[in-house]
Amino acid sequence: MNRSVHLFVASLLWTSIGIMLIVRGWGWMGPGSGRWLVLPAVALGIAKSFLVLDRATRRSVARIIELRDGTCLGAVYSWKTWALVGLMMASGITMRALTEPGRVVGTVYVAIGCGLLFSSRHGWLAWFKWMHHD
Repeated sequence: MNRSVHLFVASLLWTSIGIMLIVRGWGWMGPGSGRWLVLPAVALGIAKSFLVLDRATRRSVARIIELRDGTCLGAVYSWKTWALVGLMMASGITMRALTEPGRVVGTVYVAIGCGLLFSSRHGWLAWFKWMHHD
């Protein structure tokens, strides 16, 4: 794959997973008074973006730019990152298995989703620059 495809796929994954988590979390928050929790969830997500995820996104972008064209699509992330993705998925499955998805799980999902969605901006900017470089 071309590096532009890697940048696009990495950004699309962060964006898509972020949106999916927000939608699922929103549904679990329930109607009415539980929806006020979206405000602290968004604030926590943006804080996580600035404090943790932005660094990871920039590191992934730099890694992709250093790849050679023709590298397999799975190289979009390092093995360490893929392992972290697996751990996060297992954590989500475990959390839902141990407790009925509701306001707490919904708030966590919205927060994580907002962080991923907000941090995906670094990947999209890198992809846009890559596609429009002279």
